Amino acid sequence: MAVIKVGFLQTKPVFGDLCGNLDRVIKRLGRSDTAGLELLVLPELFSTGYQFTSKKELRTLAEDLKSGYSVQRLSALAKERNLHIVAGLAERCGKKLYNSPVLIGPKGLISVYRKAHLFWNEKSIFNPGDIPLEVVNIGKARIGMMICYDWIYPEVARALALKGVDILCHPSNLVLPNCPQAMITRCLENRVFAITANRVGTEDRGAGDALTFIGKSQIVTPRGEVLLRAASRRTAFAMANINVADARDKKITPKNHIFRDMRQDIF
Repeated sequence: MAVIKVGFLQTKPVFGDLCGNLDRVIKRLGRSDTAGLELLVLPELFSTGYQFTSKKELRTLAEDLKSGYSVQRLSALAKERNLHIVAGLAERCGKKLYNSPVLIGPKGLISVYRKAHLFWNEKSIFNPGDIPLEVVNIGKARIGMMICYDWIYPEVARALALKGVDILCHPSNLVLPNCPQAMITRCLENRVFAITANRVGTEDRGAGDALTFIGKSQIVTPRGEVLLRAASRRTAFAMANINVADARDKKITPKNHIFRDMRQDIF
């Protein structure tokens, strides 16, 4: 079974600075310690920042995914590096506005997932997602996208696991402290890998309380081991080799299999 080199980039975006936020990501990925990277996860809304004050403001920064600046630049990077990238973007689709992680590969945009579980003031800014959860085979691994507050719903990770996911790709802008530990449980109960890419810094844009993001991006194994975890206040890049076979072995003991043992008849 394949070994794949995966990583996260924990960033500190400047609100509204689309070009600068992309430039900083691409510059960081140009350093020698990223050599051989095959799958990268970036944070939620990494190119725009998070704390929009109105739908009108969001509309000025949201992008059509087929022609948008962020997808074009990430697609060029993916092609140059033979890389797959999961990144959280503000999406504009007609009159609707979504908080959307995208999967981009060497040939461009592959898949989109629109955030279904909107958090806090997102409910007054974004439209709720309308795309089913999907698992995509990128060659060495099968990946599925979830985003930020999805961590609190075990059904999201379980649905992707039942569809055959190997790696949960989890762009985030986390402010609550619980997610890093909760994702360990998501991995244990589904025997999958998870890459959570969070951001750092504080935004206070007059849209309510100031938001301080907790960092602590991480890579977790199917056995609940935290391979890598970033600090809470600094930008960071981290990379690890993972064996996809570990996510396809669903046995807890020689006689216990997490899916075959599941008693759906009593749920």
